[in-house]
Amino acid sequence: METTNYDIITIGGGLGGATLAKVMADSGARVLVLESEPQFKDRVRGEVMLSWGVAEAQELGIYETMKSAGGREVEWGEQTAGQSWEENAAVRRHLPTTTVQGTPRLNFYHPEMQEAVLQAASDSGATVHRGVRVRGLESDGAPKITATVDGDEQEFTARLIVGADGRSSGTRKWGGFEVIKNQAKTFIAGILFDDMDSPDDASQNYRTFDSGLTALLFPQGNRRVRAYLCYPQAWGMRLSGSDDLRRFIDWSVDAGVPAEYYEDVTPAGALASFDSSATWVEHPYRDHVALIGDAAGATDPMWGQGLSLTMRDVRVLRDQLLSHKDWDKAGHAYAEEHDKYFTVCNTVQIWFERLMVETGPEADARRELALPLWREDATRRVDTFASGPDHSIDEEVRRRFFGED
Repeated sequence: METTNYDIITIGGGLGGATLAKVMADSGARVLVLESEPQFKDRVRGEVMLSWGVAEAQELGIYETMKSAGGREVEWGEQTAGQSWEENAAVRRHLPTTTVQGTPRLNFYHPEMQEAVLQAASDSGATVHRGVRVRGLESDGAPKITATVDGDEQEFTARLIVGADGRSSGTRKWGGFEVIKNQAKTFIAGILFDDMDSPDDASQNYRTFDSGLTALLFPQGNRRVRAYLCYPQAWGMRLSGSDDLRRFIDWSVDAGVPAEYYEDVTPAGALASFDSSATWVEHPYRDHVALIGDAAGATDPMWGQGLSLTMRDVRVLRDQLLSHKDWDKAGHAYAEEHDKYFTVCNTVQIWFERLMVETGPEADARRELALPLWREDATRRVDTFASGPDHSIDEEVRRRFFGED
């Protein structure tokens, strides 16, 4: 069996794997991308990159590629109830002037973005194989991948293997990483709509405290909108397919979305739902194998951090690889940094869940204590989701967040 050697092999050619391949190929590394899908297909997944992720993509030099693939800059974020805390009162936030980075959000259609970034990696000199079935990973000594490419079983070796293969990562399993998961509480359902009469200049967030429902709308232009609905797992339903479309719309209206938005909508993709619990590994590097993106750590997608975390992972791993001749040292340095910022994102997510999503008397009491204080002093509400995880989560920050000081 023929064996081909590279500096880096990325298992997965989505946003994380393709971006890393591009930036490292630009720096002279020999990079191989192994992507399982011959053609990227529409699935229910994140299609909004928040302001701090936009800044990471800009720093990586990939942002214009994403925009050219139909990415839509959205300068406004609008929240009802969850931010204003008054029934039916919407608050609009201008992101370029209120975030640390001074950047908008970027909304896009995921398959088009993936194709553009993977093509950019190829244009930079990375070798790309698609329709690949990776069969295994050996990490003793020089790491080796066995994969079926164009019907032939082949072996590839590299200085570094990077698992960029998502929440159900095979690389993570082969590398012996232990997965940690938050308690399951919420399902998130999503669908792509055409002909939706919602504002085209703002992402929208609707939330009701009594039911625990959250509805999210992300415009993609020309009346196309990616719509999500987050609802308690205790309800025992997995919304899926055309039979559940009416229930998805009704519950979205219950969350506060104006009913008229849905009067003329046409589904442009399938309705599907999934468990939104955060999953992660501690220290996502070992034995010349690094994990990035959802393979390393996936927060609850209700809070929209996934794509931004992926960009941060790529940027930090790139910086460490370019700073150290010893890539084992670089891998450990990346993992240590990843643990810090992922912990901030995950911790703040749990805080917001307790305050803004949980239902019942105890949750109501937390809101009655904290939210009036937030109205008086907006700095109590940490801005992680818009401006990123570069801040403390010590006891003082936690107490101020919950109004316990």
